Amino acid sequence: MSASTATGEAAPTTAFRSFVWRRLGTILALAPLGVWVVIHVWNNLAAFRGAEAWQESVTNHRHPIAAAITWVVVLTPLAIHTLWGLGRLKTSQPNNMAYGYFGNLRYLLQRISALGVLGFVAAHLWLAFLQPRFVHGHPERFADIAREMAHHMPTLVVYLLGTMGVAYHLANGVATSAMAFGVGTTARSQKRMERVALVLFVVLLALSWGAIYGLWQAGGAAA
Repeated sequence: MSASTATGEAAPTTAFRSFVWRRLGTILALAPLGVWVVIHVWNNLAAFRGAEAWQESVTNHRHPIAAAITWVVVLTPLAIHTLWGLGRLKTSQPNNMAYGYFGNLRYLLQRISALGVLGFVAAHLWLAFLQPRFVHGHPERFADIAREMAHHMPTLVVYLLGTMGVAYHLANGVATSAMAFGVGTTARSQKRMERVALVLFVVLLALSWGAIYGLWQAGGAAA
């Protein structure tokens, strides 16, 4: 077998593998990961109802198996999407400097937000799950996170910017995924998906910052 023949046979295999990774990364980012993000943000709005309601909605699990399943459902898609995303970052070539199109700007912001979200998720996992449970020996307490939001400016800024990045990354991802799966193939449908993404971004950001405000308010009142 000649080298050119081997190369020709390998190319379709590589292309198919890349196609499968793209579709798998996209699907897992939307469901269950994207759905879980929305639910998690909504549950954090329980901060307005006090410590007990927040603990019940966010940190308490009625059964250890349920907690394990939740983390498998969340962390497995997150790991796959992260690996897929890092691979795409290596090959991404935005051309918004040469062409000032809105789509190219969204493309660039999606890649930038991916790095920001990755850092935020790592910080959030440490502060909200790993440190409380494995260092302090208990689930995250409402009083602790509320105090951090109200009296530790770096934490507040990280959460404000981090949730903004998550909201944009998810909302824009919904629009681009729809186009990738053939939902938005015409110029009109793409404009429609852009509006859907904008609405989703605003709603998710409002919910996220609302939850942060609830924690900040509770921390200030407890001082």
